[in-house]
Amino acid sequence: MLVSPDLNEVRHLVENIFQRLGVDPAEFVDMLEVPKVDEGRCIARSYRLDRYLAMWLIDVGILQFYDDEGRMLYRTNLFSDVKLPSLAA
Repeated sequence: MLVSPDLNEVRHLVENIFQRLGVDPAEFVDMLEVPKVDEGRCIARSYRLDRYLAMWLIDVGILQFYDDEGRMLYRTNLFSDVKLPSLAA
């Protein structure tokens, strides 16, 4: 049985990856976190900063990161063991 990761663990992972993308941790206080609800059920959650967006697709366990031009920078499956490989420069 697959269990969805804890909301706080995902937020911590998002912050960790944003840091690896060059975001100053002081910017996290301004991070906008928005749930996407469909028929009363949270199906996704987005995390937005000035230059980056992360989108967590809860049912499929995918966490994706985009720059401000919409290019995907990083993707991970939260239902697998999360390892942080080096990010391409």
